[in-house]
Parts: sequence; structure tokens; C-alpha cells
Amino acid sequence: MKRPIPRPLDIKRGRVDLTHGSGGRNMAQLIDEMFRKAFSNPLLDAANDQAVFDAPKGRMVMTTDTFVISPIFFPGGNIGSLAVHGTVNDIAMGGAKPLYLTAGFVIEEGYPLADLKAIVDSMAAAAEEAGVQIVTGDTKVVEQGKGDGVFINTAGIGVVPDGVAPSGEKARPGDKILVNGTLGDHGVAVMSKRESLGFETEILSDSAALNGIVADMIAAAPGIRVLRDPTRGGLATVLNEIALQSDVGVTVREDDLPIRPEVKGACELLGLDPLYVANEGKLVAVVAPEDAASVLAAMKAHPLGKDAAIIGEINEDDHNFVQMVTGFGGSRIIDWLAGEQLPRIC
Repeated sequence: MKRPIPRPLDIKRGRVDLTHGSGGRNMAQLIDEMFRKAFSNPLLDAANDQAVFDAPKGRMVMTTDTFVISPIFFPGGNIGSLAVHGTVNDIAMGGAKPLYLTAGFVIEEGYPLADLKAIVDSMAAAAEEAGVQIVTGDTKVVEQGKGDGVFINTAGIGVVPDGVAPSGEKARPGDKILVNGTLGDHGVAVMSKRESLGFETEILSDSAALNGIVADMIAAAPGIRVLRDPTRGGLATVLNEIALQSDVGVTVREDDLPIRPEVKGACELLGLDPLYVANEGKLVAVVAPEDAASVLAAMKAHPLGKDAAIIGEINEDDHNFVQMVTGFGGSRIIDWLAGEQLPRIC
């Protein structure tokens, strides 16, 4: 007697139900037709509960993250591409080459299969573009009303080449601070859809994988002191973290901060400070003064760095203050974020 062949998933009209997380035939079908088909690679296709691979030469880097963004789809991406970009970027900020990712999905009962497929396809495309493989994962389904559509948990593994070791405690007085482009795009893009504000000019998220531009920067200056991606809490939070970790002060210049006029306008409308708004395709680099020109040139030569700029420098300060020289020639303290400006932004 032949085993019955299940009908293919009805992607156009179907919805996730509790049997898709039960461990039975329906769950196996969802994994095969939705996830394994999109993420296919030899390690994943082995269909084991783990991925087995040879450890490459070099120091290993590992990170984990969970994505709960609202709304799930936003201008410039969705939770799937964001999950890949965010995980890849955390690895890249260690100067590492990302290699493998895991993906754990928590899906609410009733979620449309068409939307889930769009998320999975976007995730697969982002992984391919970043040069990483999703090699293992997990799927859970919760009752309707017990989730919020889809949550994604990830882990990532990469390898750091010899002689590369950026870290938050390495900033030194005289070092230059660089960013690879305009600030606040992601947070404003998400907020504009969440509140249905309908700006005249649509602002797109900057969500992108930064491992390529980081590799070019390291090739130009292997001794980069610090790399950070200013996600939740934005540039202001990252600069305060660096000041505290390295026991230094930071000075940035308002006139040198690359911020789109439409982002400035949106922040004024929403009562936000763009320095605290999240980014998902931007990085902050602290480099020795003699390396600043070569790193900036490497950034500007990459598609994700055309708006790169030197925005300030590290100085001696026992109080670890972060200060901004304003366009009027005064100065103000850029303190830690108090509270939550934009909840569920990633």
C-alpha cells in the first residue's frame, strides 16, 4: 500500500494552524514546502536536528537575536530580511566573515501562508546576497491571540581573520569616528507605517547586510579599533557605550551628521531626535587618525557607503561625556536614551 501524498500547501488562501507546529505530517509539510525549499543547502537538506560542519581556521564569533518588529512588512523590507541583516551585522561588527545562521519561527495560528512565504523568500534572498547559509531552525505555532503574527529568533556564526580584533574598549583620544551613511532611515520608515502617517516622500528602511563593506574597510585598515551597528537607541546610544567601555569622551559635529531632510522633517513631526532613532544598515567605526582617510575612501567606494562621513573624534574625558557641537557653534550633551522612543523597531 502506497503512502498517501498530501496536497501541496494552499499558499494563496491557506493559513497557519496549530497542526503546523504539532510535530506531525502537517508540520513536516510546512517545513519542506515553505522553509527547506527556500533555504536549501547541503547542511539543511540533511534534515537533522542540528547542522554539522567543519570549523574554519581562525577565531569564531557567535551571536543571537530575536526579531519582533511591528509592522512585519515595512518600506524597504520585512521581518525576514531584517532577521538576516541584523544577525549578519552583529557578526560583522566583530570584524568577522559570517558563515552560518539558524532561524527559529514562532507563528501565530491563523497567519496567512502567503505572508509567511513572502517573509521566508525575503529571508532566503537576503541570506544569498550576504553569502551566508541558513543551516538549521525550528518552527512553533501558538494559539491565535497568543502571538503577533510572526516572531523570528536567529543565531549566527562567523570567523575572524588573524590580526583583526575591533572591540568597544579600544577607542583612544585622537581617534576619528565614521559612519557609512544617513541616520534614522529604518526607525522612521517603520514608524511611518505603524502610525499611517503617509509622508509625501516615502522613507525606506536602510536594512542591509554590512559584511561586504566591513571587509573592504578591514582590507584598508586591519587595525580598526571599534565597529558597532547603531540599531535600537541609534547613534547616541552607541557613542555612549563606546565612551563608557573605553573610558573616553566623544565629540561629534552636527553639521557633519548625514541625515536625510525627510528624516529630519519626520522626526520633528513625531517629536523624535534622529540621533536616537534605529538603523539597520549603518555602522559606526572608530579608527586611528592615520587610518581615517583610507577607511573613509573604502566606505565611499562601496554601494552602502556613498554617504559615509567622518563625524567626530575621541577625546580625554573622565566623565565619559558624549557632546555635539551644534550648527550654531554651541554644544550639548548627548546622553543615554531614557525610556523607549520607538518600541518593537527590530
